[in-house]
Amino acid sequence: MDELKLKQDVWKTVQALNGLWTVEGRADDLADYFHQDMVAVTPTDRLRLEGGAACVTGWKAFSEAAKIHYWREIDPKIDLFGNGAFAVVTYYFDMSFDMGGRTVTMGGRDMMSLVKEDGRWWVVADQFSPYPVS
Repeated sequence: MDELKLKQDVWKTVQALNGLWTVEGRADDLADYFHQDMVAVTPTDRLRLEGGAACVTGWKAFSEAAKIHYWREIDPKIDLFGNGAFAVVTYYFDMSFDMGGRTVTMGGRDMMSLVKEDGRWWVVADQFSPYPVS
């Protein structure tokens, strides 16, 4: 498979999993995208989330606590390593959601690492944060 096709497959995977929790209200289905050994560093958890199940629980808790108005990925960059078996994806995001009685509009950046196992892409690591306050 050529590099462009691999990058397109990786990006489609990221967009599909983001759509599950932001648009479709199906955060439980992230288990089909999060590797069982996934780790995540989030801006709201002091400690890293360890394991795919813990990551699904974290994303689900947010999507249930918030009413998401929109989510948009911007300017993706996909880098491949290990003969196309490992990918690092970085992008910026914009979103708006209601939580705790107020509307929050924010942007930030996300970095996901994915590995190709058994013919499909799995997220093995994620770190995301809002833009720094200037």
